[in-house]
Amino acid sequence: MTVRRLAEIQPASFAFTAENEAWAQKEIAKFPPGRQASAILPLLWRAQEQNAYWLPKAAIETVAAMLDMPPMRALEVATFYSMFNLSPVGRHHVQLCGTTPCMLRGSEDLKKVCEQKIGHQNHVTADGALSWVEVECLGACCNAPMVQINNDYYEDLDPQNFTKLLDDLVAGRPVVKGSQTGRVSSEPVGGLTSLTSLYGVDGRGAPPAQASAPVAAEPIAADIEAHAAAEEADIKAKLATLPKDATPEMKADSVGARPAGLSGARADKADDLQRIKGIGPVNERRLHELGIFHFDQIAAWTRPEIRWVGTYLSFPGRIDREQWVSQAASLAAGGPGLKTHDSSPVSGVKTGAGDVAG
Repeated sequence: MTVRRLAEIQPASFAFTAENEAWAQKEIAKFPPGRQASAILPLLWRAQEQNAYWLPKAAIETVAAMLDMPPMRALEVATFYSMFNLSPVGRHHVQLCGTTPCMLRGSEDLKKVCEQKIGHQNHVTADGALSWVEVECLGACCNAPMVQINNDYYEDLDPQNFTKLLDDLVAGRPVVKGSQTGRVSSEPVGGLTSLTSLYGVDGRGAPPAQASAPVAAEPIAADIEAHAAAEEADIKAKLATLPKDATPEMKADSVGARPAGLSGARADKADDLQRIKGIGPVNERRLHELGIFHFDQIAAWTRPEIRWVGTYLSFPGRIDREQWVSQAASLAAGGPGLKTHDSSPVSGVKTGAGDVAG
């Protein structure tokens, strides 16, 4: 196991911002008396986010005091998990997987790229842009070799596209997350050989043969991806100017306009937003919290509203990539979405204006 030590140069103190302090107290309150130490992982993570994505000793001790636990116990946790950076990192921190599947697929060559462009592990480039470290399995073995840069995965790498990826990040150019060779998920490099009637050879989701109505939108095209990537980069640049403790609402307000929401579902019957490919239980709940209950609401989103919602939900560009608006328009009209099993008519959909919340 890698020896993980605290940085030699440490800040004298650490304190949560008022907002993060309030958030931390809510996290602690989730656990019964005597079990507050169970909140240590989210509190350490929030402290790291606040401190330019590295965790100083003072922050570890602050969290330990908040949880009424010995500092050494908190230090044991912080030094055990590689998700916690114990020394300063670059704006783009590369975690390179070196476990067996990635090693067999060329991670050693990616290490050489890191050493040439960045230097030794845990070194931050002079411009503060890049740093790197080797980690254990990141769980994307089918698309090996891969790296995690900040919070995003980049897969199907080779020395050439990895070098370009790092150059683009440093220059602030748009980059494509996920596979760097165009794979959608983890289908074979040569295309799917089974279930092609459901997902298509390229894995992007062909409509089932028995579908009674055409799917609202074509599979994601290169121009859609390019537009989404460019908009994502623009939003990222704007968010970089905000304070690190900016709330999701503050971030969204800085790049777009919040869509009008309903005070409740019309006739107390919300549409099943999970019929839209890309919306699961969590996103559906968060959309409900914004007053979004019906397909026609999503179908009417303007560009500023798409930017606002995507940023608020922490995935700018995804609404375009997954074509939520065109799917919602199809579903509102009684057609299917892009989910391949979705062919049932929409029930209970009304297109009236409803009561709009302020």
